[in-house]
Amino acid sequence: MAGNSKAKLGIGVIGCGNISMTYLRNAALFAGVELRACADISADVAALRAREYGIRALSVDQLLADPEVDLVLNLTVPAVHFDVTMLALSAGKHVFTEKPLATSAADGRILVAEAKRRGLQLGSAPDTFLGAAGRRARRLMDEGAIGRPVSGTAFMMGRGMEHWHPNPQFYYQPGGGPVFDMGPYYLTMMVNLLGPVARVMAMATKGQEERLITADGPFKNTRFKVGTPTNILSLLEFQSGATVNFGASWDVFRHSNHPIELHGTEGSLRLPDPDTFGGTVSLSERGADWRDFESEGELYGARNWPFNAPDRANYRMLGVADLARGLEEGRSPRASGELALHVLEIMEAILQSGESRQSVSIGAQFTPSPRLDEGEARSLLA
Repeated sequence: MAGNSKAKLGIGVIGCGNISMTYLRNAALFAGVELRACADISADVAALRAREYGIRALSVDQLLADPEVDLVLNLTVPAVHFDVTMLALSAGKHVFTEKPLATSAADGRILVAEAKRRGLQLGSAPDTFLGAAGRRARRLMDEGAIGRPVSGTAFMMGRGMEHWHPNPQFYYQPGGGPVFDMGPYYLTMMVNLLGPVARVMAMATKGQEERLITADGPFKNTRFKVGTPTNILSLLEFQSGATVNFGASWDVFRHSNHPIELHGTEGSLRLPDPDTFGGTVSLSERGADWRDFESEGELYGARNWPFNAPDRANYRMLGVADLARGLEEGRSPRASGELALHVLEIMEAILQSGESRQSVSIGAQFTPSPRLDEGEARSLLA
């Protein structure tokens, strides 16, 4: 990042679908990054995004060869995350990819090793744990607010995708399902708070063998076969000794389970939906009434999404900004490839255990990054 044109980390986006608009819009919030170019399998879509955000539309090969692009932001579909990330690393680019890191732990390990071999930074979504709610929860845990963590519950439950997504079939195939699609948010948050997972036990089923698409679009009122479990209940044993029940299901119309609750020797902690950056964190000390910590007035907790009528916090690009700062400081990003790989190993183990009905040990372990303190979080802003 030497020279005038490289004062900021130059970002090239590959994959210009719906999620790209959030990243592209949020880039202006952060001091250390600058959008330079975009590419997509559809040249027309890339050209549209380029016009909207004042950047260049290139082919994938052109973007990978562009000296103005320091980091590739991989926003493609999960099935090609590995291929695109490997191409970018091979071209000498740092990478931040949407979740999951890859669709198999074996591929994830290859990516982490390749980045390390080339001296490049590899980061991965989700970065929601760096938001206001996640930082508050991590601070309380680090301060011993609930004592030694003993147990907990985490639930991601809903109806699935076919009632709102016009082309939902890919969500229900291997590499998809509620564990791979939404699990990264829950598991990343819990690993950040509790440390690495040592062992997993699970049961997994399909609520339906076929799904009916009811969303408006070309496939409305058509059916498709389900190729991956859609209802999973698992038990996670953390290296610390804490145990958490984690349920992920797309076969639930309505429920009253809280997204995440953690219980320790001195109290209990309740967290909001980890798919968002904000929300209310609640603490009960030794059975006392819940004490709420609102995030609305906190950094990266204010409502800014959806753009036309915001009702939640969404600061995607925060992880990229932290990666850029890490490059300056010679440290790994907090939303690192190693963290994403551990989460990927957990998700794969959950599905393996669900099939075998046997416990599965998690291989590689890692140490969670230091928490993002408030001063450093503020310094990332433009």
